[in-house]
Amino acid sequence: MIRFDERGLVPVIVQDVKTKEVLMLAYANEEAIRKTFETGYAHYWSRSRKKLWKKGETSGNVQKVVEVRIDCDNDAILYLVEQKGVACHTGNYSCFYRTLNPEDLIDDSGH
Repeated sequence: MIRFDERGLVPVIVQDVKTKEVLMLAYANEEAIRKTFETGYAHYWSRSRKKLWKKGETSGNVQKVVEVRIDCDNDAILYLVEQKGVACHTGNYSCFYRTLNPEDLIDDSGH
């Protein structure tokens, strides 16, 4: 049912089940999704480290998964979670704490 990309990954949007705040975007492969269902805690595939990881395995900022949803095209997943601590590695509660403005799209050379 899940439409994985050519790398065997699917994007996972993570949302706080209580506040509805979007916390982060990560990627999962089939193994990560199975582990999430088996344990009840969010697991992902690290594209940089090329390995499975449990969110909060080193920081303690785990995500207890309350519900897993899939979008209408079967190519994106939504985890509704109870977040313990912060979701972002910067120390912010959400990874989406910055605003992007149109002028931010222009680099120093004017493009």
